Amino acid sequence: MIKPMESILIIEDEEKIARFVELELTYEGYEVEKALNGRDGLELATARPFDLVLLDILLPGLNGIEVLRRIRKVSDVPVIMLTARDAVVDKVAGLDGGADDYITKPFAIEELLARIRAALRKKREVRSESQPSGLSAGSLHLDPETREVKVGDALLDLTKREFDLLQYLLVNKNIVISRETLLQDIWGYDFSGGTNAVDVYIRYLRAKIEEPFNLKLIHTIRGVGYVIKDEPV
Repeated sequence: MIKPMESILIIEDEEKIARFVELELTYEGYEVEKALNGRDGLELATARPFDLVLLDILLPGLNGIEVLRRIRKVSDVPVIMLTARDAVVDKVAGLDGGADDYITKPFAIEELLARIRAALRKKREVRSESQPSGLSAGSLHLDPETREVKVGDALLDLTKREFDLLQYLLVNKNIVISRETLLQDIWGYDFSGGTNAVDVYIRYLRAKIEEPFNLKLIHTIRGVGYVIKDEPV
């Protein structure tokens, strides 16, 4: 696996609850970020890929249902809604809007952790079923088990860093990944070379994958980062 841990975004305006859940999830080995209002939460949720989102319904700025609606326009990330105890209408609205599950406040942390594990397990199973033989974009194919990369029948020779970067982009296909996120997740927190290292390795990948085969799969999103797509934008 490239990512050292699964990532969870908490969007919750009650700071004590958000901090408590953050500490518990961090202790369980998850990478956690949090936002205290709907607009900041939506910005985080759409700026980088998360494995799961915990989303409160009653939020300042944008309410949780609206945040969920906008997330669903660009992502199928699992979302667990946090609702008031007897807010049946909110539960129905959340599930109809694309939420994967909900839990009512106040909740036992053990139940929340169990629901998170179930949602993440379901996500992994769906991904495994949809991508049984590896990761692909157009005629490019990467096998995480054998660490082979092919364009059509041509086997490519990639360094470990090139392979890891390519796999990360393919796992998040059609999602724009910032240079900062790539640097953090591929090179690590202690790397001091700057984000230009990402640009250098993208050039290496293009020289090996795109130029020899007349492909255009890796796209630059100016001022943001990179994305792999099956078709040219």
